[in-house]
Amino acid sequence: MTGALQGLKVLDLSRVLAGPYCSMILGDLGAEVIKVEAPGGSDETRKWGPPFKNGVSAYYICANRNKRSMTVNLKSLEGKELIKKLVSESDIILNNFKTGTMERLGLDYSTLKKLNPRIIYCSITGFGENGPYKDFPGYDFIIQAMSGLMSITGDASSGPQKVGIAITDILTGLYACIGIQAALLERQISGEGQKLDISLYDTAVSSLVNIASNYLMSGAIPERLGNHHANIVPYQTFETLDGEMVIAVGNDQQFARLCTIINQSSLAKDCRFQTNPDRVQHRQDLIPILQQEFSKKNTAYWQSKCQENSIPCGPIQNLAQLVNDPQLKERNMFVSTSHPTAGDINMIGSPLHLSRTPINYNTHPPDPGEHTEQILKELGYQETEVHAMKANKTI
Repeated sequence: MTGALQGLKVLDLSRVLAGPYCSMILGDLGAEVIKVEAPGGSDETRKWGPPFKNGVSAYYICANRNKRSMTVNLKSLEGKELIKKLVSESDIILNNFKTGTMERLGLDYSTLKKLNPRIIYCSITGFGENGPYKDFPGYDFIIQAMSGLMSITGDASSGPQKVGIAITDILTGLYACIGIQAALLERQISGEGQKLDISLYDTAVSSLVNIASNYLMSGAIPERLGNHHANIVPYQTFETLDGEMVIAVGNDQQFARLCTIINQSSLAKDCRFQTNPDRVQHRQDLIPILQQEFSKKNTAYWQSKCQENSIPCGPIQNLAQLVNDPQLKERNMFVSTSHPTAGDINMIGSPLHLSRTPINYNTHPPDPGEHTEQILKELGYQETEVHAMKANKTI
């Protein structure tokens, strides 16, 4: 059984998270992915930690399975020619160097499309390839700050907060993957590749969705609401007798059922709370009443009652609880494999469940240059040529 993208070749010159996350998804879907680093390994995440296992970084592990690794010195003439040879038989090339770097290396889109007019060239940068910020370096944390994400994350007393993961890197990787697959579909019609210019900053702004729409419609700068929702009430965390949970009431019918299970049916008839706009306007009156009731029973009780009444509810779980969640076990969201250096490793699985072309975990996150000789021989290089490239530090 083959993957949905079987037969496609991806040349991945990216590092850290956005690019590698994108190429990992393509690899999970069956594409052949060649991860290219400088000799010795130049993906910074290899050194980000702890934790490490036998010197292998947990951070690196999270975004680099289903790839082969080769090392190439892109500053050498022979190294550039090697990349061009790989491009000539690839479908996609992905990089996240600073704006202008690929041009300086002579590996820009204009050059490479002459070698392979069908190449899909995806460039990921912090701020995009034009505009006054195009030369600024862009890490996820900086982008979260500038994009407005931090201004709406946290509560009134916490100050601006970042999201607990590098969310703009992840979203950018997803957008890049979407763009690449769209370009692949268009290529079937036109026969030509194209360039994708994807930036973390654009992606982060696009993720503001309803909060940005609220501002654009009203002109009111949004406040940090913590675990409350700007447009829906009740839609937040509540303390219970033994912990915390989230209640997410999406409509008036759900609210009426919620009032019933907490033995406060009259609340649903109160003119302050009958509709969601009413509840948003009078949240300061409603929330303390709900909180008082939820604190009388434990989380499991409320979760059971909410499930019986089709009210969205869930406990706040830590990672130790998460890995033992029976739903995630049934969905194969945690997978294990063997790594030549780290030994047995555990990874988060793919959320993509395809009926005919399921995700396969064929290749461990590779050590730097693990497959260099193999790939070179596939390209037609002889043993003596490979040894010469090693000697002159091309690979």
